[in-house]
Amino acid sequence: MIVKAPAKINLTLDVIRKRSDGYHEVEMVMTTVDLADRVYLEEREHGIHIESDNGFLPLDRSNLAWQAASLLIKRCGVKKGADIYIEKRIPMSAGLAGGSTDAAAVLRGLNELWQLGLTLDELAELGAAIGSDVPFCVYGGTAVARGRGEELEFLPAPPACWVVLAKPKNGVSTKEIYKRLRFNQMTHPDTQGMIDAVKAADLDGICSRLANVMEPVTFELEPEVRMIKDRLAQYGADGTVMSGSGPTVFALCRSESRAERLYNGLKGFMDEVHIVRMLGERSSEHI
Repeated sequence: MIVKAPAKINLTLDVIRKRSDGYHEVEMVMTTVDLADRVYLEEREHGIHIESDNGFLPLDRSNLAWQAASLLIKRCGVKKGADIYIEKRIPMSAGLAGGSTDAAAVLRGLNELWQLGLTLDELAELGAAIGSDVPFCVYGGTAVARGRGEELEFLPAPPACWVVLAKPKNGVSTKEIYKRLRFNQMTHPDTQGMIDAVKAADLDGICSRLANVMEPVTFELEPEVRMIKDRLAQYGADGTVMSGSGPTVFALCRSESRAERLYNGLKGFMDEVHIVRMLGERSSEHI
């Protein structure tokens, strides 16, 4: 079985406060884009075995895809194992939920392969134990995520547009960025305005409200991220913002020709640049 695992981008990302359980309370608008890993699943007698075409991907228990398969085996009393092959197209440690979407693909795919009969809601509930982005990735589409990211309110798909994704070589530590957040100095996104713009299919409204409270901290740690955002704006992006904790920055463009201009402007000094479309639609119950 082959399962598509699309990346996500954050149209907004707000951190409300640090919670008593050590996690952070967030509010963010997320949507899926057509940059996707492919996860190949095959039944085996027992155990979980992972391979990948990316030599940097961990193939042990630290891999979220491995954790997803293990969780299904334990929770559902499955007496079988799985061979998992991950064809990586989403950059790693990029703020695009690459690990979470692979885990979600394993949950959805093995549910079908093993004929477990779980609903997407049940798979999303399981996914929350693996990571806060996994429930959203189980469903895909467009949603407001609250709590740790697992409380989802679904939205219609945004208007069609082109997305240019640019990831610098150096990664960033999400843990370090959360540690450095200064709540008294934050400018919070207009989350409700973004929700209204998405519902109204108002691309201008979406582009003008792109915002991420993590940007200032990431810019301090990796100045190249700010430089990439500035270049995308100079080249004519309709809107641009960093996704997740970074370091990927994306730009929204109405026209393919403008997206290509941005792509060509960055490709000369960056390896990881992609032109994709927004997906925005939720997964169906079946693959």
